[in-house]
Amino acid sequence: MAQEERVAVAEIDPIPLRPRYTEAVNASLLARRDTLNTALDEMAARSQVVAQVASLLIATVRDGHKVLAAGNGGSAAEAQHFAGELVGRFKRERQAYPVLSLTVDTSILTAIANDYSYHDVFARQIEALGQPGDLFIAISTSGKSENLIRAARVARQRTMTVIAITGDRYSPLGRIADLTIRVPSADTAITQELHTMIVHVLCDIAEKELAASEGGPQE
Repeated sequence: MAQEERVAVAEIDPIPLRPRYTEAVNASLLARRDTLNTALDEMAARSQVVAQVASLLIATVRDGHKVLAAGNGGSAAEAQHFAGELVGRFKRERQAYPVLSLTVDTSILTAIANDYSYHDVFARQIEALGQPGDLFIAISTSGKSENLIRAARVARQRTMTVIAITGDRYSPLGRIADLTIRVPSADTAITQELHTMIVHVLCDIAEKELAASEGGPQE
């Protein structure tokens, strides 16, 4: 049976390669490289705020507090990515860090959305889980998402520190946050790619510093 399957697979014609698709891919990659290079040069000029956020992240975990993260759509995936890297492992073997994404529990999300409002799906969770000294990281390409704005307000009421990671424009979310990392792009796709880079930078710095304090390897 296995031999018959192998023969059948071998007889399948390869997917035809259309030259114009290859050209389109190459053109897109070159354009993306130029755009990202320009954005990264501008981001380097804003490195101080990223360093401040890294310092807050490290201090929060070191002091025994936790980090809550949230976002919508692609930013929800980024919040989960961020939590996964720090609860799991980014580059180094070390202790697990208390980071929780508020986007993952569908029963909680749908209950709050159904019984209250989708605008309350993160704020209600912060009411339940947030404690003084905790850190709330709100990720939003626009900085205008009402559910993140409400969550940030509740976090401030609970004397949590609020960090916003947004696009380039000044935003309502950024005005509430204690610190805002504004990545230099108005294009949603580029903004999301830059958010991933920021998350990796924060995870790398925090993991290295915290692992060192645990007596583990720094590299």
